[in-house]
Order: sequence, then C-alpha cells, then structure tokens
Amino acid sequence: MSGRDTAGGRYNSLYGSTGFAVLHPYAPSATGGDGLKFSRWLADLPAWTLPALFALALLWPSVAYAQSNYTTTMAFDALWRWLPFLVGKGFVLNLIISLATMAIGTIAGVLLGLWQISQITAVRRFAWFMTQLFRNSPWLVLLFIVMLMFPFEITVGGLVIPIPDWMKAVFGLSLPIMANISEIVRGAIASVPTGQWEAAESLAYSRQQTLWRIILPQCFKRMIPPWMNWYAILTMATPLVSLLGVEEIVTLSRQAMEAEDNHPELLMPFFGFCLVIFFAYCYPIARFTIRLERKFAVKL
Repeated sequence: MSGRDTAGGRYNSLYGSTGFAVLHPYAPSATGGDGLKFSRWLADLPAWTLPALFALALLWPSVAYAQSNYTTTMAFDALWRWLPFLVGKGFVLNLIISLATMAIGTIAGVLLGLWQISQITAVRRFAWFMTQLFRNSPWLVLLFIVMLMFPFEITVGGLVIPIPDWMKAVFGLSLPIMANISEIVRGAIASVPTGQWEAAESLAYSRQQTLWRIILPQCFKRMIPPWMNWYAILTMATPLVSLLGVEEIVTLSRQAMEAEDNHPELLMPFFGFCLVIFFAYCYPIARFTIRLERKFAVKL
C-alpha cells in the first residue's frame, strides 16, 4: 500500500467519505481506562465456577483431614445449624453496609464530580485533590482512621445517640466510593462532545441549564455500568470491616467455629460458604453490568 493510500485511509477514518468532520462514539478508555475490569473478569468466569466451588468445599476437608475423628459430615452439619444465623445476622449486615455506603458515596461523589468541572478555580482544585486523595488511599487505612476518630456516641440536647461500629464502617467505606463516583461523573461529562455545549450556548442556555437539561441526561446511561461495577467491588470489600470487630458474616463465621471447638475441618465449609454466597450475589450483577454496557454503547 502506498503512502498516499495510507494517508487517504487515515483521512477517511477521521472525516468520513463526505470530507466533513464527524464525532466518534464515546470510548471508556478516553476517561482513564476501562472502568469495568472487575465486572468483566467476574462475568467472564464460566458457568461451572459456582458448582466447582461447592465441590471444592465438599472434597477439600475429606482430603486434608482424612485421619481426623471430626468428619466432613459433622462439619457440614455444623454449618447447616449455623446457616440461618450467618445469613440472617451476618450477610444481611454486609448488604446493609454495601447499600448504605453506595447511597452516601453516590450522593457525595456526584457533588464532588460536579465541583471538578466548576468554573471557580478554588472549588475545582479542592474537588480534584479530594478525589485523588481518597481514590489512592488504602481502604483499610481509611476504615481504621474513621473508626478511631468517630466517637462511640454523641449527645444532642441531653439525648445520647450511640454510633454502632457498622455505621462508622459505612462512613469509612464511603470515602473511596465517593472519590471513584466523582471520577465517573467527571469522565462522563468530559466524554460528551464539545459541540453539545456550543449548541446550547448558541440557544442562549446558561451553563446550569446546559448541564442539567442537555449534558447530564446523556451522561446518566454512561455512568450506570461503572456505578454497578463499583457496587460489586464494594460488596466484595465489606468483609474488611470484620478486622474492626463489626459482626458481619466473616466475624460470625469465626464465632461459630469457636463455638464448635475450632475443629480444622470447619474452616473450608464456613469460609467456603462465605465465598460462595458473595460470588452468587455479585456474579449476576457483573453479568448485568456488561449487558448494560453493550446496550448503552454508542452505535454508528
């Protein structure tokens, strides 16, 4: 192929066959890389992954502890007895933490993301700093800081209001979620072609009218898949709060094993069940996230 043909092909790819400039579809990589890596990895797992996890939970204790007097059947009987407690008191709290964290983090993140595109330099720089600070901070460190800084109770007008540990964990996890949602909002707004702003300006729209009536409605569908991706990541991260004494499923699993005399055969059934229940909850979310991404993709 000649250099002229190569240049012509490049010209057509940029300007189309008519010679006029065209707007290319939104590419997620343009806003900082693929934001759905976790969901893609989880959704790409084969359908037999969940049965394989069950099979491993059944076979591993019998292989590793074949000489023990405490049998695999006894270990799974113990798990069955504790199952309502682990799910009703433990995993439900994990879900409450994830939903409350996502709600707080989304509201704060949307505000922070809008501040990142503010025309006021001080506001824009402050929002950028907060976003980068909490995006690049270890989640466990943030949890420890919040747990140590927040009081166990507050007094308002003589009324003592206790603050449970799980609520402090929600505040701690909300900080990195807020920062990542902020970047999703900023990236989605930046992905809208500048021609949209110019067209609204030509119609005498104010910046606020342009943002709320033209730009953000287009961004909403683009933000849903990465938002769901971060919810799946957050749900997987909720067992971190067990290190701080919050009585979610991992903490209660340890307590249940202690009540059963800490037999080594109990490790795989109890922690294997934690793995399976988180996978069973997050896998459909990951599949639905990929489906929404394909549905909302810009097609020429």
